[in-house]
Amino acid sequence: MVLRRVLFISAIGFTLGSALMVAPALAHHSTAMYNMATPVTVTGTVKRFEWTNPHAFVFLEVKDEKGNLIEWEVEMMSLNHLRGYGWTRNTLKAGDVISCTGGAAKSGAPSMISSYMKLGDGRMMKS
Repeated sequence: MVLRRVLFISAIGFTLGSALMVAPALAHHSTAMYNMATPVTVTGTVKRFEWTNPHAFVFLEVKDEKGNLIEWEVEMMSLNHLRGYGWTRNTLKAGDVISCTGGAAKSGAPSMISSYMKLGDGRMMKS
């Protein structure tokens, strides 16, 4: 009887401990800082493409309404997802003109998480 109680309490402790360890990992994948309800599209010239974990990034030079160049940080999915969509580290290069559509930063910063991109050759790719 005592052994059962000890095993039961140990199992509960392990389960709760595991749940607490997973919570920070889940928080990392939040899109709460982006306005996903109202997608925007920005078009610009690729300044650099970072094929990095945990997410790839594109940095775009985009002209604002006054003609000034603004650097946009465009977050993409994980490399595993991107490979599944057909991306490689060579899909984009500096100087390519692309359009990115997704959720812009709620803060107003020139930043977004992209849902899909239209590449210079006309291909539409999930991102």
